[in-house]
Amino acid sequence: MDQTRTAVVTGASSGIGAATARHLARAGFHVFCAARRTDRIEALAAEIGGTPVACDVTDEQSVAGLARAVGDRLDLLVNNAGGAFGSGPVAEADSDDWRRTFEVNVIGLVQVTRALLPALLASGAGTILNVGSTAGRIAYEGGASYTTAKHGTQVVNETLRLELYDQPVRVMEIAPGMVKTEEFGLVRFRGDREKAEAVYAGVAEPLTADDVAETITWMATRPPHVSIDELVIRPKAQAAQHKVHRVV
Repeated sequence: MDQTRTAVVTGASSGIGAATARHLARAGFHVFCAARRTDRIEALAAEIGGTPVACDVTDEQSVAGLARAVGDRLDLLVNNAGGAFGSGPVAEADSDDWRRTFEVNVIGLVQVTRALLPALLASGAGTILNVGSTAGRIAYEGGASYTTAKHGTQVVNETLRLELYDQPVRVMEIAPGMVKTEEFGLVRFRGDREKAEAVYAGVAEPLTADDVAETITWMATRPPHVSIDELVIRPKAQAAQHKVHRVV
């Protein structure tokens, strides 16, 4: 009998992470739903038949607990935990916002990857799939802490691929553009719903969490010798970071 494939999804309490956990479960994975908000991941895990694991990716001891929960073998790691904190210009940068953004998007990704890499290698055909952003490809005003951090995500991804080239693990990145989720913008703009909604004003069909989750699942389920190194996904309305069709 084939062994059930296992996956870890960080940041699984909402948005892309929660959607990815659901899609992977439908594809036959047993999903370890990792996030800080235990009530949410417990409900999600009960829904999809997964395992909830309380985990703060910026805390090394918490990440070690995730590794213990997963055990000796893992097929797929989706490093999804991330976020943008603050939106001020560099000249008015809040150092704590910058530290927090870098900690969750880069340091957290590194800590989780390091802790789970032995289990991924033990699977014989592991996959690391990092959730980046188009913000990791181009800079824009008002987003320096986030664009800096997501450029870091991309470079970690590229470096891992070079370092693990002869090991039984793929290293991939998905870089979404405009994705409308329930929390990302609210966190970035400190709960200001009007500012969060303005980002998507007039955009008839931004990407949804399900759009990204479905694509992540497709990437993860390619044959083991096929690596989708980098995949940029945007809504049709977004031709580039500054070129967005808005219906007024």
